[in-house]
Amino acid sequence: MAFKDNRDFIDALKESGDMAVVNKEVDWDLEAGAIARHASEQEGPAILFERIKDYPDGYRIFATPVGTYRRVAIALGLPADTPIKRVYEVYEQRAENPIAPRVVEGGPCKENKMLGDEVDLYHFPTPMCHDGDGGRYIGTWGFVVCKDPDSDWVNWGMYRFHINSQESLAMSPAPGSNLGALFREKFMPQNRPMPIAAVVGADPLSSIASSAGHPVGQSEVFLAGGLHQEPVELVRCETNDLMVPAHSEVVIEGEILPDVSAAEGPFGEYPGYRSPGFEARLYCRVKGITFRNSPILTMSNLGVPPDDSHVGGCISISISLKKRLQRKGLPVLDVYQNPEGAAFMLIVRVSEGGPEVVKGIADTFGIRRAWISKIV
Repeated sequence: MAFKDNRDFIDALKESGDMAVVNKEVDWDLEAGAIARHASEQEGPAILFERIKDYPDGYRIFATPVGTYRRVAIALGLPADTPIKRVYEVYEQRAENPIAPRVVEGGPCKENKMLGDEVDLYHFPTPMCHDGDGGRYIGTWGFVVCKDPDSDWVNWGMYRFHINSQESLAMSPAPGSNLGALFREKFMPQNRPMPIAAVVGADPLSSIASSAGHPVGQSEVFLAGGLHQEPVELVRCETNDLMVPAHSEVVIEGEILPDVSAAEGPFGEYPGYRSPGFEARLYCRVKGITFRNSPILTMSNLGVPPDDSHVGGCISISISLKKRLQRKGLPVLDVYQNPEGAAFMLIVRVSEGGPEVVKGIADTFGIRRAWISKIV
């Protein structure tokens, strides 16, 4: 069974013993982040903060949703103790059978609406994750929806975004990201704002799909459908034509302006270091927010691995690298990227070894053969 929203996923984690519920009031300023970071470093349970200082009862934070393979297995509808190899196999099988989304007229994410002058990003219990961060990051385990204006390609990408003001976000997609490329190549030359929707609190598999590094031109929502084994339900935004998961907790609708920048950062990043100080990043003017009753923000507090992005992201990367090696004709059976540690380490299982196999793997990835310690 896959979960349409985080609320059913949270219930499943409670039942399996993979969820800790904090009923005492927790400060959004550093305290929630410190607890979540400690849980990640101890490979502890996911955490649901039930009461957040300065916010009404019912406004919650769900931290480290898929920070362990146990929780990824549960998200896939598998037993919590499913072996990692089997988790990889199920993910790959489902990813090879993508399913188109289904558009619906409404959904839980439409229960409340802020439009125009009503917009207030501080309405939500956004955490100050690390001491020294440049602001409150509402997007640490959320994704941004954007569309190629010249095709039907819709991209979901997981990028951090923080509150710049009551009605604006500072966004920091990587320079080579799909969102960054679309904005730079399709919108900036025409001096056009780029419509986006920032989704916070989508179901766990949609969030994992958004971090998967999908090929250009292929929409992650189809991958999410494959992982769910059923269509993801989408609903149209209020201020633009983008479609977002109907069961999301919060949807922030806006446009990235081509002639304005916003100061973003610093931010505590993997592998336990802080990113550089304030830098000029993308400026998103928020035009509307829709959200569920008693919204639950998701948070992944980055630091020394593993955490959500490493565990969930490593699966898709490993499968992609395996296919790349197999296309080269190499006798590769499995690839496993270790999520524990800052260094990029791969374990490659082959059906036969030898110098030519070592050379083929090294040449494919452009690495020195001396860095390959063992071929099994």
